[in-house]
Amino acid sequence: MSDFCALTISEAKEKLENKEFTSIELTNAYLNRIKKHDKDINAFISVTEELALQMAKSADEKIQKGEKGDLLGIPLAIKDLINVKGIPSTCASKILTNFVSPFDATVTKKVKDSGAVILGKLNMDEFAMGSSNETSYYGNVKNPWDKERVPGGSSGGAAAALPAQFAAGTLGSDTGGSIRQPAALCGCVGLKPTYGRVSRFGMIAFASSLDQIGPFAKDVKDAALLLQVISGKDSFDATSADIPVDNYYDSLEQDIKGMKIGVPKEYFIDGLDPEVEKSIHNAIDVYKSLGAEIIDISLPNTKYAVPTYYVIAPSEASSNLARFDGVRYGYRSENSHDLHEMYFNTKSEGFGAEVKRRIMIGTFCLSSGYYDAYYLKAQKVRTLIKKDFDDAFQQCDVIATPTSPTTAFKFGEKMSDPMSMYLSDIFTISANLTGIPGMSIPCGFSGNNLPIGLQLLGKSFDELTLLRAAHQFQINTGFHKQFPSL
Repeated sequence: MSDFCALTISEAKEKLENKEFTSIELTNAYLNRIKKHDKDINAFISVTEELALQMAKSADEKIQKGEKGDLLGIPLAIKDLINVKGIPSTCASKILTNFVSPFDATVTKKVKDSGAVILGKLNMDEFAMGSSNETSYYGNVKNPWDKERVPGGSSGGAAAALPAQFAAGTLGSDTGGSIRQPAALCGCVGLKPTYGRVSRFGMIAFASSLDQIGPFAKDVKDAALLLQVISGKDSFDATSADIPVDNYYDSLEQDIKGMKIGVPKEYFIDGLDPEVEKSIHNAIDVYKSLGAEIIDISLPNTKYAVPTYYVIAPSEASSNLARFDGVRYGYRSENSHDLHEMYFNTKSEGFGAEVKRRIMIGTFCLSSGYYDAYYLKAQKVRTLIKKDFDDAFQQCDVIATPTSPTTAFKFGEKMSDPMSMYLSDIFTISANLTGIPGMSIPCGFSGNNLPIGLQLLGKSFDELTLLRAAHQFQINTGFHKQFPSL
């Protein structure tokens, strides 16, 4: 039964429909694997065994009646900042230790309606602030390829769960690279959709103009299917776009002859690991062999992406996280004599060091006398970065870059140097600032057998072209089919 856990969603779906096994058998295979191995990986904050088996039983009854569903009977897991009704949503923070969500996020409702089975909630950097999953109140997630190394962040649990074979697919969120960077470091597929493609209702916000929910998958076909299920306009989210959702899954097989792929010189910089650079160039050669046209492009304002992001994101976080005050829900300090002291102590004790750092940066940037110099200036630079991409997409259909400048680094290597940690997202941040879709797919391995990710960036709401380009790469390579031994 452990072989079940290596199946893609597409493979498992076909076998469930053919009644080769039941959803309960598939779900138990994953639950048993989680029980056996997650003590070494720490991908889950909570495992919802009872709920999962109830959902699997319901799925089996529907399959017996001949009913269909895009994810009917398929076990998934969800990052712990996306609400699931009746299940704790902690954001991996002490300040939300006792918060149980009273409602489902829109994406949760959509996967439930499509028949999915929810295995549990996944570990992450606290409030999605981090690039290594070392800021979680619930401890580090370990990279299944090398347990002494980070899985990336902030969706470390969602990425690690796939090579560890703990779920058929997962949902994460991406504010500055939090889907793509861990996908690269863990060797799976991670997709950040266009801002507004997927509803954010029921996701606990970090930076509202940057956050986007997206799928992690074992291959591009599965990512396309998950995106199909969760996309679309939502009346509960005013920022979700009323733009028709393409048929991603059925359009993957079109060849990419003549597709123009842009390669920006600014992404091949000092500090880029030579093994990463070599794998990216090899991947570009694969695209050439498939008939794609490779075009050199320039994104001159790329160097401003990191400082721009680290003004805008903390500013929005300082506003969003003000609600966690110990009054209505979540952790409340017991060591207080009056209201002011309770607020102060609750936030001091409830938030971790990285969250406090970003709240203080954001509060400073928004403060009287500094707003124009920092936040307003950053928004203007954001517009320039967007113009770079608009200009580039007049020359090409897709942009190809490294996802991360290095492979997975060791625990503790960057924690004492926040600037070094922030630069882990140097290649991913621009997609959040501009709102465009981006994804990471496995494209190679380093000499010490660590995964390397290729990032593909597309035009707004053109996930279809992105997925086609990624799928054609995968069916002509085999990097995504390799799993680590736990």
